[in-house]
Amino acid sequence: MYEYINGKLASLEPTRAVIDCGGVGYLLEISLNTYDILSHTDTDQVSLLAHEVVREDAHLLYGFADEAERAMFRLLIEVNGVGVQTARVMLSSMTVDELTSAIAEQNIKKIQKVKGIGAKTAQRIVIELADKVGAAAVRSGSAATTVAISQQQDEASVALTMLGFPKNAVDKVLGSGSWSGMTVEEIIKEALKRL
Repeated sequence: MYEYINGKLASLEPTRAVIDCGGVGYLLEISLNTYDILSHTDTDQVSLLAHEVVREDAHLLYGFADEAERAMFRLLIEVNGVGVQTARVMLSSMTVDELTSAIAEQNIKKIQKVKGIGAKTAQRIVIELADKVGAAAVRSGSAATTVAISQQQDEASVALTMLGFPKNAVDKVLGSGSWSGMTVEEIIKEALKRL
């Protein structure tokens, strides 16, 4: 799994970037928001966070300018009916802050304005992600913090489930606490006390 790619920006298009890293060119699919950031960056040394998608017919890399965008991308692709291309279009059409606010406010019409998102998909996104981004968005007012907290809770949830705890019990414990400022390990330790 690739965590990030550092190197010289060899090529940049609105939907993709090529980073030369040690003589190897890595093609990363990007959002328009990441494109905008890269187009105003020194091309000699760039760094993109990565998300790898392995399919039967291809190995794809998606690149992100910051952790908030990558975390939101990962949340979106967990939603049934939202693939990697749809998630990228959503992050090209809206900033992470705008998308977080729309989900938190359950603004289905705003999400539907994204090309390719119908009413059912927009409803599914709101229903499945409201708990993950909604309450924290209202409390913190920061999408980056919100998505990071949600990502940490997701990682803790997976770890606790793998330890043998029932998913519904894990979700109840993680949904009842405030995990802001805690690492994944700290969340797991605290959750273990409550399970």
